[in-house]
Amino acid sequence: MKTTHTMTSEEFLPTLVLRNTVLFPDVALPVLVSKPMGLNALHRAMNAGNSGSNENDRRFVALTLKEGSDIDNIKNSDFFHTGTLSIVESLEKNERGETIAYIKAVERFEASEVTFDLATSSWQARGFLVPDVIDLDTATEKALLSSLKEVSREILISINATETFKKTLEDFKEVGLFTNVIAQHLPLIIAKKQEILELSSIKNRALKVLELLVEQREMIKVNNEMGLKISEKTSKAYRESILREQLRAIKEELGENGFEEESGVKKTLRERVLEARLPIDVEKVALEQVLRYETMGQQNAESHVIKNYLELILTLPWNEESVHDLDLNLAQKVLDEEHFGLEKIKKHIVQHLAVMKLSPKKKGSILLFVGPPGVGKTSLGQSIAKALGRKFVRASLGGVRDDSEIRGHRRTYIGAMPGRIIEGIKRAKENNPVFMLDEIDKLSRGYGGDPASALLEVLDPEQNGTFMDQYLDLPFDLSKVFFVATANSLDTIPGPLLDRMEIIQLSGYTGEEKLHIAKNHLWPKQVKEHGLDELKVSLKDELLKNIIHDYTREAGVRDLQRKLAKILRSVSEKFVKNPELEKLEMSKDIIEEVLGVEKNTFELAEEKASPGVVTGLAWTPVGGDILFIESAMMPGTGKIQLTGKLGEVMSESAHIGLSLVRSKLSKLVTGFDFSKTDFHVHVPSGSIPKDGPSAGITIFTALCSLVLNKSVDPKLAMTGEITLRGAVMPVGGVKEKLIAAHRAGIKRVIMSKKNAKDLLEVPESVKNEMEFIFVENINELMVAVFGKMSPSHFYESLIGPPYLEDFAMKNENGF
Repeated sequence: MKTTHTMTSEEFLPTLVLRNTVLFPDVALPVLVSKPMGLNALHRAMNAGNSGSNENDRRFVALTLKEGSDIDNIKNSDFFHTGTLSIVESLEKNERGETIAYIKAVERFEASEVTFDLATSSWQARGFLVPDVIDLDTATEKALLSSLKEVSREILISINATETFKKTLEDFKEVGLFTNVIAQHLPLIIAKKQEILELSSIKNRALKVLELLVEQREMIKVNNEMGLKISEKTSKAYRESILREQLRAIKEELGENGFEEESGVKKTLRERVLEARLPIDVEKVALEQVLRYETMGQQNAESHVIKNYLELILTLPWNEESVHDLDLNLAQKVLDEEHFGLEKIKKHIVQHLAVMKLSPKKKGSILLFVGPPGVGKTSLGQSIAKALGRKFVRASLGGVRDDSEIRGHRRTYIGAMPGRIIEGIKRAKENNPVFMLDEIDKLSRGYGGDPASALLEVLDPEQNGTFMDQYLDLPFDLSKVFFVATANSLDTIPGPLLDRMEIIQLSGYTGEEKLHIAKNHLWPKQVKEHGLDELKVSLKDELLKNIIHDYTREAGVRDLQRKLAKILRSVSEKFVKNPELEKLEMSKDIIEEVLGVEKNTFELAEEKASPGVVTGLAWTPVGGDILFIESAMMPGTGKIQLTGKLGEVMSESAHIGLSLVRSKLSKLVTGFDFSKTDFHVHVPSGSIPKDGPSAGITIFTALCSLVLNKSVDPKLAMTGEITLRGAVMPVGGVKEKLIAAHRAGIKRVIMSKKNAKDLLEVPESVKNEMEFIFVENINELMVAVFGKMSPSHFYESLIGPPYLEDFAMKNENGF
C-alpha cells in the first residue's frame, strides 16, 4: 500500500540536484553524490528525519538540470521544475571514499520556487505534490498493461536486463507503477524522460511510454537488419575485412566518408617511421607493419595492436644515450653526501666506476646489493645514476611469477604488452640508464614459467647485446645499461642467476650511524616536509638516541623516519593550535606522549654470576643481541632436555657440547656420574625461534660451569661453533653481535681466532671499550673462561694432576 505524504506549499525542502538522471516515483536506487551542495542537502534531510519520530521525515526534492547547464554555476532557470519527493534511506561510503545515497522516490512534485540556502550551502524548493490522475477503467488498464509488457520484453533482452528485473515487471498489476519503473530503466535522453515524468495522467503516461517502447523496438530491428545485410555481402575470402565493410556500410547510410582523415593519420605514421632514424632491420619491420595498418580500417581490432606496436618502436631509444664525462671525485662526493658510513661499499662502487672510465667498452659486472630493508640499497642505485649523469629506472620484481613479466607477451595474445625491461628502457628515453632490479630475491616460479631464468639473458653481458622481448620481437641492445640488483637474502636466488652478479653485502647500521643519519638527514628532511623551521623545533642528541634505541628495532632507518614524522605531526598541531608559540624544544615527555612508553627492552649483561649461566651473542635480521644460556642438572639417565624453541642446528650444538663435557670432565670429577644425571639447557624468550651453530661454545661453557660448580663472569660473552674434536670454528654476523654486546655492557668477548679479521668492520667506538679473546679449541676456551685451575676448584673429590694434564691435551697453559 502506497504511503500518503502531506506538506504545505510554504514548506521549503532540501533539494538534490540531478544531472543526466530523472528520478521516477515508486523507484528506489543508489545515487553517487560528489558535489558538496548535494551532500549538504542530503545531510539536511537526514538530520530533519533523525530529529522527528518518523523516518519518512527524511524528505527531500530531486530536481533534474536541463541539458547544457553548468553544474558549477547553476541558475534557477536551469532546473526542470517537475521532480520527485523522495526519502533518503541511508548514506554510505564505497571503497574509493565516495558517498552513495540510497534513496526512494515516492511522489511527483511541482516546484513553485527554487532557491539557494546560504546557511546550509544547498538548494531548497517549495511547491506542491502532484498525485496520479486515474483516468482508466479496468478493461483499458488491463489492455494497456498487456501491450506494454509485450513490447518491453524484446527491449529488455537487447539491454541485457536481469531475469529478476524481467520477472518483477511481469508481476506488476498497475499501469502507473509499470510505467514509472520501465521509464526509469529505458535508455532515453533526459528530455524524453522528463516529458514522461511531467504527465500526471496515468493513461497519457502509459500511451507515451508505449510509443517510446515501440520506437526503441524499431531501432533494434534496424540495427539487426543492418548487421544481417553486411553479413550477406561478406564471403569467406573477405573475413579479414569484416569490420571495415561494416564501417563503410554505416558511413554510406549516413552519407559520410572519413577516408581522407584516416589516410592523413596513416601518412603521419609512415613519416614518423621514416624520420625516426631507426636501425635498418627495425625500420624494415616497422614499414611492413605500417603497410599492414594502411590496408585495414581503424575499427579493425588488429589495427590497434599494430598501432600500439609501432608506437613502441618509435618511442624506444634505439640510438639515444646520455653522454657524460665521468668524474670520480664527483662520484665520491655524491656517495658521501647521500650515504653515511658504508665506506667499504662506496669504495667498491668507485673502483667499479674507475674501470668504466678507463675501459668504456668493457662489459662490466652487475652489482647485487644484499642487506636488510632500509639500509640504503635502492638509494645507492640512485646515487650511482646521479654520479654517472644517467637516468635511473627501477623495476620491482617482488611477487613476479610469470616470465612474460620480464620478456613480454607475444602480440597474438589479447592485452599483450612488453616486459618490464623494455618498458623501463622506454621510460628512461635513453639506452644506457642505471636500471635497478629491486627485490630480485622475491621472484618465484609459477604456471607462467620461471622469471629468474628469463633474467639470465638480461644480465649476461655475452647475450644482452641482442635481448629479444617477445612483444617487441626485435633485438634490443642492453649492453650499455648499468644493471644494479637488490635483495634481502641470497638463499632464494637461483645459482645461475647469482653467478652473473657481483655480491656487495650491506649490514645494518650501528646506533652511532643511525644517530648521524637521523641528525643530519632524516630530521632536517622531515622538519622541512612538515612545514616547520629547524630554528623553531630542536631535538637534542640524547633524545634522538632514546628514540633510536627505545622505539625502533631495525637494521635500517625506515621505522626511525616514520617515528620522527609522527613526532613532527604532533608538533605541527601544537604550532597551528597555538599561533603565539615561537619555539619548541623536544622533551622526553613530548616523545612519550606521541610514541607511548618505550617499546624495546634490550637484554643487558647480568650483574650477578651463577653456575650454569653463560652469555652468548646472536644475530637477527634487525641487528645483534645477547642471549643467556641457562643450564640445570638433576638425577636421571644421562639425557639432555632442550627448551626455548631451538632449531635443529642449535639442538645438535647442545648435544655436541654435552658429549665434549662428558668426554673431558668424566675423568676429572670423581663422585659425579654422568650416566645418572640429566641436563636441561634453556634459552629464554621461548616464543622466538632460535637456530644456528654459533651458540656451540656458549652451551659447552654453560655445562662445564654447571658440572664444575664455577660461575662465569657475567660481563664475558662468547660466540663460536664447536666440533666434536673440540675445535672452535668461525661464525658470521660478528659486527652486529659485537655492537649488541657493547650496548649490553659486555666487557670481554671470546671468538674463534679465524674471526679476528672481522674486527676490521667493527666501529672504533666499540673496539676501544672491549677486550677480544681469540681461541682455537676448547682448551684455550677453558683457560680464558676459568683461568689456570688447581684441583681445589673441582666439584667434590677430585683426581690428581696426571688427569689434569690429560684433559689439557698437553696444552702448555695447563688446566
